Amino acid sequence: MALIPATILTGFLGAGKTTLLNRILREPHGFRIAVIENEFGQENIDNEILVQDSNEQIVEMSNGCICCTVRGDLIVGLTALAQKRNAGLLDFDHLVIETTGLANPGPVAQTFFMDEEVAMHYLLDAVVTVVDARHGMQQLDEHEEAQRQVGFADKLLLSKTDLVDPSGVRGLTDRLKRINPRAPVGTADFGKVPISEVLDLRGFNLNDKLEIDPDFLAAAGHAEHDDHDHDGHECDDACGHEHAHHDHHHAHHSDDIAAFAFTSDRPFDPARLDEFLGGLVQVYGPRMLRYKGVLWMNGGDRKVVFQGVHQMMGTDLGAKWPDSEPRYSKMVFIGKNLPQETFIRGLEQCLV
Repeated sequence: MALIPATILTGFLGAGKTTLLNRILREPHGFRIAVIENEFGQENIDNEILVQDSNEQIVEMSNGCICCTVRGDLIVGLTALAQKRNAGLLDFDHLVIETTGLANPGPVAQTFFMDEEVAMHYLLDAVVTVVDARHGMQQLDEHEEAQRQVGFADKLLLSKTDLVDPSGVRGLTDRLKRINPRAPVGTADFGKVPISEVLDLRGFNLNDKLEIDPDFLAAAGHAEHDDHDHDGHECDDACGHEHAHHDHHHAHHSDDIAAFAFTSDRPFDPARLDEFLGGLVQVYGPRMLRYKGVLWMNGGDRKVVFQGVHQMMGTDLGAKWPDSEPRYSKMVFIGKNLPQETFIRGLEQCLV
């Protein structure tokens, strides 16, 4: 039986997750979606309750979706849903997990890789984060959880943009792209968003493309070019230092969680790179939220793709390098107070 794609829906308190979720559950989109959430929102879901006990309740929606509240261990809830599906008691082809507004999505994402039973039934499709356009700047300033939710995202959706002027939306969007340049930014006002922007994003899958914001990559600079500031400190737009080229929207915002990129047109020595990345994960793993790369290995004719969450890192062989395409390596790291210079210099030492 094919793996069930799972989407983690996250966002800070009041961002509009439940509004989006209710819209998804009620619209006739043709998908059979199961939803796991820690608690139902204030809006009543007044449908027939199929199963109810001390640990969970499952509500069937009119369009074939189901909603499940799990008040215990997530692994237990995921396994129970899969078992009921296999037994023919439930019918669904997608899963959405709505986290609480103060949740760190990291442990939820790790569940899909750490537990064998869960990995047998589910494929983590993407982390989708809803950001309140009106309060987002303040929440990012004051709450590390808000920064983590943005840093983990494969897709960012802005809500309440009708309450903010265009310059405010642009400023917030720029900041989100500096924290996480690999996540496209869309809108979800009043929960209105095409289902294709929430499900089947394949954002967590290994593939031979690294989608990061081109403007960010240009700003971050080529790793072998001179991208130091005047005091010898290596910076990019994510570093939090104030530079003359920063615009007035974000010069004063310094985020603990930020991103930086590495690019090179020289191949990596596989053994040196493997040893260095292993050391990075051991030392900085808890602070490394998301990282991903498309790599050119010395002597290899295929792209090597790697990605990770905290201490868990995976690699896979991608497509063959086309004769017409210049070979390169491109990597992005998103984390909390990561020593960018240590990463960049170490990666340079792994090049042939």
